[in-house]
Amino acid sequence: MNRLATIGYETDTQAGMIQRLKAADVELVVDVRAVASSRKAGFSKTLLGNSLNAEGVGYLHLRALGTPKPGRDAARAGRTDEMRQIFNAHLEEPAAQLALAQATELAKDKRIALLCYEDDPNCCHRQIVADRIRATLKCEVVDL
Repeated sequence: MNRLATIGYETDTQAGMIQRLKAADVELVVDVRAVASSRKAGFSKTLLGNSLNAEGVGYLHLRALGTPKPGRDAARAGRTDEMRQIFNAHLEEPAAQLALAQATELAKDKRIALLCYEDDPNCCHRQIVADRIRATLKCEVVDL
């Protein structure tokens, strides 16, 4: 069984994050941001995907696994419980269910890392996604 990884880039550079991914033998980054653009250099979807591919790491953006705007607003305001409630409700939507099933299927055969902005996975919705995948696959989750 593959281990499932999660990673945040809040206080890292693109090169530093890619180094962490490669050190953990990650094969595919699954971007779980609703908005895959970033004010932080090197982390917008196209540039990040190209940079990862150049280093032998795949990239897939699953927008449906991103936090809806009210959840992002709650997270920015430090209302983590509210963000979790909003995101858990979002995960019941058909598009999110399909994306979660896709991520789970990928995690069966590949070493994937769920990517989002926040350093602390406990304050990020990616932990909820990781917990759902772990519940299905009974895999270990490692926060890089």
